[in-house]
Amino acid sequence: MTVTVERPLGTATDPRKLLSTDLLNRLAARIVKDHDVALPLAERITAQTAAFLATSANNTGQPLTPSKAIDIGWHTFILHTHDYAGFCQRVAGHFIHHVPTDPTEGEHGTAAAARQRTLDAIAAAGYAVDAELWPEAADCSQCHAGCSDSPNSGTS
Repeated sequence: MTVTVERPLGTATDPRKLLSTDLLNRLAARIVKDHDVALPLAERITAQTAAFLATSANNTGQPLTPSKAIDIGWHTFILHTHDYAGFCQRVAGHFIHHVPTDPTEGEHGTAAAARQRTLDAIAAAGYAVDAELWPEAADCSQCHAGCSDSPNSGTS
């Protein structure tokens, strides 16, 4: 498998640039309120969620999966439906679906493999990876515990 990186190594884009300052602040504030985390951590979660979603938008291979922290960010973003739909249209040209995986599906490998595949994809897309927010993949067998993107989300 060959991966082409369009940016020189060491020049990863800060994923905060994917969101307006106002939107980043509103999403981070909601994470603080709903999950009792400090604001700097909530801002990091929000930024990494944007990177995960932007990367997922162009993923046509195996599904990518969020970490537990990024799943919190994704659920929070989805609750802001207008902002989420606008972000999806802007970065993907289509809605990025939030799809729980079937717990009996084993075709995409282990959670560790899915985590690594996701981190590699985010880095290859040119976004900075905040490794501390990715200690493990979320349990993607039910919506409230975690989910994956749908590589076919451009089709309905």
